[in-house]
Amino acid sequence: MSIHLSQAQSIPVYRANAFRVSDGANFGDGISVCDDLIPDDIYTLKTGAARERLSIHALKDGTFTIADNTEIGEPGAMVHLDGALILMSPAGQNTDAIVLVEVDQDGDIAAIYLLPLAPLIEKTDYTLVGTDHDAARQKFAQVACVSFTRGTHITMASGAQIPIEDLQIGDRVLTRDEGAQQVRWIGQSTVRATGDFAPIVVTAGTLNNSNDLTVSPDHRLFVYQRSDQIGAGQSELLVKARHLVNGESVHVQSGGFVDYFQILFDSHHIIYAEGIAAESMLVDPRTRPALPPELLEKLSGMPEHAGRDSHGLDVQKALLDRPDAIQLLRRASME
Repeated sequence: MSIHLSQAQSIPVYRANAFRVSDGANFGDGISVCDDLIPDDIYTLKTGAARERLSIHALKDGTFTIADNTEIGEPGAMVHLDGALILMSPAGQNTDAIVLVEVDQDGDIAAIYLLPLAPLIEKTDYTLVGTDHDAARQKFAQVACVSFTRGTHITMASGAQIPIEDLQIGDRVLTRDEGAQQVRWIGQSTVRATGDFAPIVVTAGTLNNSNDLTVSPDHRLFVYQRSDQIGAGQSELLVKARHLVNGESVHVQSGGFVDYFQILFDSHHIIYAEGIAAESMLVDPRTRPALPPELLEKLSGMPEHAGRDSHGLDVQKALLDRPDAIQLLRRASME
């Protein structure tokens, strides 16, 4: 039986012993599976603890395996999303986190990891106020969903610029490769703008955009290189917004709450937002749990969207880790 692997996705996690109980019933223990956790235990991040890169493949059945290029964990091992946690700081702010469990060939626990969805601060007490087995998949999927923020102007098939919150199911949107396409579904959620949910702002003019474009961190922008300025070896590129952050023309907008919108078509498309070519929502094994059950039922008879690299090379951060990366991409698209 063949196993179809998705493109590897990297997530920054802490080892279990980096986040220990400093006061409570499980004193001294690191984070564990949800069934072993005790509400009101207080956890503290170990001084000097660093996140490590866990690379995973999402299989078609919704399970996950560790990829070969991982920094932590055993390649090929299964990884389970054990549960979602709610941690409360002394200031009363909640931080969401996901517990991931790596298992060996016998199904026994080999390692436990913590994926916080907002930064954890050293020497800060975090009280465990909630655990939820069922919410883990949805939270994990939401991080991967590409989203536009309220007020983003989408280019319609007619050429009109419509704020995303005014779009309706059935509206025809202009796509790069297949012209006018009907919107199948529009998702909307309001989340705290922290950590993996803090949006990225591409200021007006940075990539020839007419206005500021604000998107979720992993939203990929499409760049067509007329000349290969960054050495990617390919003209069609997909670049994550978070990889362009320079603190100036592209920056993180953290704090408060943000309204996120997702646009779904029958296929994965490149559309236009504030004049920038950007991807629509991609339905794959990781993002499917973010969709409502009634929509999943309608989609059950449809083929999976094409892979993450179907519209170009998914550019890794290493190629963009240079101060002039944005200028090179802008120049490459114009020359």
